[in-house]
Amino acid sequence: MLGNLAPSYHQIINRYFTMTSNSSGIIWALCAAALFAIVSAMAKIAVTEYHVLQILFFRQLVIFVSALPTIARSFPHSLKTKHPFIHSIRLLGAFTALSCGIWAVAVLPLTTATTLSFAQVFFVALLAFWFLKEPVGVHRISAIVLGFIGVLIVMRPGVDGIIDINALIPVLGAAGAAIAITSVRKLSQTETTATLLVYQAVFVGTLAGIPLLWLWVTPDLGGLIFLLAMGVLATMGQWVGVKALRLGEASVVGNMEYTKLIYAAVLGLVLFNEIPDIYTLLGAGIIVGSAIYIFQRERRLRA
Repeated sequence: MLGNLAPSYHQIINRYFTMTSNSSGIIWALCAAALFAIVSAMAKIAVTEYHVLQILFFRQLVIFVSALPTIARSFPHSLKTKHPFIHSIRLLGAFTALSCGIWAVAVLPLTTATTLSFAQVFFVALLAFWFLKEPVGVHRISAIVLGFIGVLIVMRPGVDGIIDINALIPVLGAAGAAIAITSVRKLSQTETTATLLVYQAVFVGTLAGIPLLWLWVTPDLGGLIFLLAMGVLATMGQWVGVKALRLGEASVVGNMEYTKLIYAAVLGLVLFNEIPDIYTLLGAGIIVGSAIYIFQRERRLRA
């Protein structure tokens, strides 16, 4: 009798304690968003003592070291490319995105900088239409326009006289990220992951490192550990994000990106005593809502 009950018992266990691929992907994506939010908060602290480019240099140094095994396995093929021009555009976009991301948290509240960085979703949609010839229908265009309105609300043009010029920094970073993402979509058809990895690590690290001949501030032991820890957490965030995309559907996992806003709000309040104003909250709701609409519609169309 117990033997007959055993299968149903195992079915109950599997039903309630075995996660689907999407559920696993969501958990990994939540961890990735938390890691990147922590890195942003650490950058806001570090930028009080070190230049933006020095922080970026340490971050790329750790990423390069973590990528060495992959690079070594495919060397010298990892240095070959069929599209040097697209690589150049992508690397400039990546450098702009990473440097502006650090710069933004230095001059803006953490929640505001995080909210405006979500503008990359709409820049990606536009660039994909122009350069990758991906179809863009009325629904996607409407969501893009609505998201842009949300960005404008956060930037508050006309409030207190003129727009806060600092609000343009994360938007510029979002545009750079969109250029990098769109370029990677194109390059991924012919280039290996190792090639993409080594080019970004070397180029962005070098571009950030050259000005340090004049901007370098020698960190003490605590500062060195702090800068390296930022690089380690950023690298972990990238690997965890890739793990999430491998386990779950992109449209499901992608929605978890917006939980960074929650993490940023909590970290901003606890570490920097920042309280988001009504414009930031309203704009964030519009941006997140319109972006989620794009993801969900694409998922339904694929289905």
